[in-house]
Amino acid sequence: MKKIIICMIVFMTLSTSGFAGERPQAFSISPFIGGYTFDGTQHLSTRPVYGLRLGYDITGNWATEAVFDYVNGEPTKGNNTVNLYSYRLDVLYNFMPAGPFVPYLAVGGGGISYDYKYYHDTDATFNFGGGVKYFVTDSIALRGDVRQLLAFAKPDTQYNWEYTAGVTFLFGGKQPATAPVAQPEPEVAPAPVQEAPIEPVPAAEPTPEKMKYCVNLAIEFDIDKTEIRPQYHDEVARVGDFMKKYPTTTAVIEGYTDEVGSAEYNMKLSQGRAESVVNYLVEKFGIEQSRLSAKGYGKTKPIADNSTDAGRQKNRRINAIIDCAIDAKELTSPPERLCMTLKVEFATDSAEIKPRYYDEVNKVGDYMKKYPTTTAVIEGHTDNTGGYEYNMRLSQRRAESVVNYLVEKLGIERSRLSAKGYGPTRRIAYNNTAEGRQTNRRINAVIDCVIKK
Repeated sequence: MKKIIICMIVFMTLSTSGFAGERPQAFSISPFIGGYTFDGTQHLSTRPVYGLRLGYDITGNWATEAVFDYVNGEPTKGNNTVNLYSYRLDVLYNFMPAGPFVPYLAVGGGGISYDYKYYHDTDATFNFGGGVKYFVTDSIALRGDVRQLLAFAKPDTQYNWEYTAGVTFLFGGKQPATAPVAQPEPEVAPAPVQEAPIEPVPAAEPTPEKMKYCVNLAIEFDIDKTEIRPQYHDEVARVGDFMKKYPTTTAVIEGYTDEVGSAEYNMKLSQGRAESVVNYLVEKFGIEQSRLSAKGYGKTKPIADNSTDAGRQKNRRINAIIDCAIDAKELTSPPERLCMTLKVEFATDSAEIKPRYYDEVNKVGDYMKKYPTTTAVIEGHTDNTGGYEYNMRLSQRRAESVVNYLVEKLGIERSRLSAKGYGPTRRIAYNNTAEGRQTNRRINAVIDCVIKK
């Protein structure tokens, strides 16, 4: 019995990164084992208890359970053994149902049957108590529970105790809802709704396996033309030479225009110019067509004011976004922008960087020390588990933690760094699976370099 209590205490105090908690309209099965201590007036010793709970989550907070358990009682006097069968219906209130750690209170009533060798007896019961669940996956939780049970026997009410540990298995139910960006949700998630479709992931969004090497090609085209003029061949060569040197790379060539002309015209023009760069790379540098794609954005993503000639010139641009499955240390010259995802995982509600992830953050620091003209934005992102405001604060804290590490451990000037928490607003995967939520929980480093040409 002592071991059971110790196990309950251990998993009640766990605080590592975990999985989503209760799901509205889910069914559950919870086998358990523990101890049962009788009122002294019954003259029965403390014995093991075995049982099963069948539950239903009405909402994230409210649930109901049917409970069945069995005790093989041993008397402290004489040898009149007894088999006890308990059955009851409980109502549970879950605190923090959206997180991995779910404490709860419970109350309920039912009956208990005593099956002695020569006679049988049944009493009504009332119970109250509480416990905690810790979700180790989205559908499996460890569980500890303590109850005071009142058996209304004659002539006196008996006060028994039941303390158990077990496992809960969830089936079905609704997934938590995605928090709207424009309307912050409260800490307790509202009724689940179907997730909105994911917007196209930007080409410059890095992945844990590949960083994004972003090059701005200073190419000017003749009016209404897509041909690359000879004086700009060296600009395109920057991409061609790099991709020949690293044959595992792939690239998206992006075309942009200013706002002169209609949206449809500019979309076609930007697509044609991006395709012209792709064709040049294929024909002049022998880059396989399968490694390249073209995307025209027209005038939809300006980076400068279109009311001035200088601003319109900046908006007429060609970008090359190159996927690189290489180490940043291999780069012999920096691009205008380098984007990388850091493989850093945090404990629940924590912004502390664990020592095993230091090497991952060091990649950013080493690169910035090698190229002292670089600056960086550290971006923090979360999944949608928990409230909107909570996730915004948590992502900001984690981004700031990475910035502080780069300043304190690697000597990067603070003026070269900034932190931005985006919470759940920039998801790149659906949050209705564990894999999707893991993908959305990420730290990105977006490093800009001032290059003199």
